[in-house]
Amino acid sequence: MKQRTQGINEDWLSLWIGLVIFALSLAVLGGADLLGWVVTTRVWTDASQALAPASKAYASLGGVGALVATFVALLVLMTAGAALLKADVKRFALGFTAVFWLSYVCWIIGSWANFAVNTPAEMQKFGISWSLKLTAEGGFIVALLAGLFVGNFMPGFAGWMKEAVRPELYVKTAIVLLGGFLGVTAAEKLSLATSLMFLGLAAIICAYLIFWSVVYYVARTWFKFSREWAAPLASGISICGVSAAIATGAAIRARPVVAIMVSSLVVIFSVVELLFLPFLAQAYLSHEPMVAGAWMALSVKTDGAAVASGAITESLILAKNAADGINFEKGWILGTAATVKVFIDIFIGVWAFVLAYIWTTRIEMRGGDRPRAMEIWDRFPKFVIGYVVTFLLILLLALGATPAMLGKIKAAMGEANTFRGIFFVLTFFTIGVMSNFRRLWEEGIGKLAAVYLVCLFGFIVWVGLVISWMFYGGVKPPLVAG
Repeated sequence: MKQRTQGINEDWLSLWIGLVIFALSLAVLGGADLLGWVVTTRVWTDASQALAPASKAYASLGGVGALVATFVALLVLMTAGAALLKADVKRFALGFTAVFWLSYVCWIIGSWANFAVNTPAEMQKFGISWSLKLTAEGGFIVALLAGLFVGNFMPGFAGWMKEAVRPELYVKTAIVLLGGFLGVTAAEKLSLATSLMFLGLAAIICAYLIFWSVVYYVARTWFKFSREWAAPLASGISICGVSAAIATGAAIRARPVVAIMVSSLVVIFSVVELLFLPFLAQAYLSHEPMVAGAWMALSVKTDGAAVASGAITESLILAKNAADGINFEKGWILGTAATVKVFIDIFIGVWAFVLAYIWTTRIEMRGGDRPRAMEIWDRFPKFVIGYVVTFLLILLLALGATPAMLGKIKAAMGEANTFRGIFFVLTFFTIGVMSNFRRLWEEGIGKLAAVYLVCLFGFIVWVGLVISWMFYGGVKPPLVAG
């Protein structure tokens, strides 16, 4: 849900939900463990051993107790958020119940040792002879496939729970929490983290200048679309998917159907990319892990799918390198994808303002109609504020911490990061539910899809790879100590 609802929308809500969880996690620094009951999922061969509370202080809950406690806490928190959005609270609560349990069952299935284990030593530990080597994040793929099944073969059920099918809300909340986790990681390798941020900024400026103009030209010249269709299509394909398409449509005052159709396309193609780009990166970019992370952010067009693809890519590449005896630290590939994506999101507001200015002064001139500088803030993705706040606060705390305090900071961010993983699996499942291929085809989306197909797979994916290689080639994550 993107429209304003009396001062709050999903963007603002994701910021506040993420900050509430983050703030509660920091209680560990003062000796109070407020979130240790959150459920964690482990690789398993015996399903009864799959679940456990995040903290040993809550061991008496047991795995099932921790799962129930996590569900109840998130149900209360997210339903309160739905009330602020003026959504149908009852329908949201029922829909969220289905979304949560189906998503989490998928995560448990994906954590089965024969799916998740990725090294010979681990296979020996679990006593198994084969594995798909997907790591525990294989549960994300299971959730995506389950969501696609529901969305395409159970449309009645998908419609029943649609009030809670909000992948952008879930992933933006996850990104706010991701900031704190990356803050700890960056504190330990500050110079590398700083250089990655500057590289990310340079990469997206380069991508913006190339991608948008080419897609707009193709839509207008090859496929004869009007400006009203070509501009949101160019933003959706080349920049940041749903958010960019909606912001651009509003900036040029396009009809609502334009943003809706383009946004639907973005979701569909993001799912397609999510299913194969991480595996392509594993096959050909395992020796250039940071290139792979940036490539996901530049190629996959929604926040949810882009960051999710970064998580899958990291798991696959770390597993492949670990099998060869190279153990990179976790978080750096995903962090690169998230950082590049955040820079892309930041620029949406600026780009929407630029387009609004061009449209009102050059294309559709109306007396007294001028864009306001405040529109940059209006269109600025607010969840980015949360990402920056959590990242900088934890970075500053960690840089000056004693070893004992650093251990507490890591424990706190570990609990917050557990919630981040839960929001990720909710994102994967709901992205799949939203992807009803038959309905989109019936709505006459074929010509738009042709533009998307030509530009994305004929140009953007591969130019995005070149840009990623230009800026991140040769940059490696730190090796695990010892």
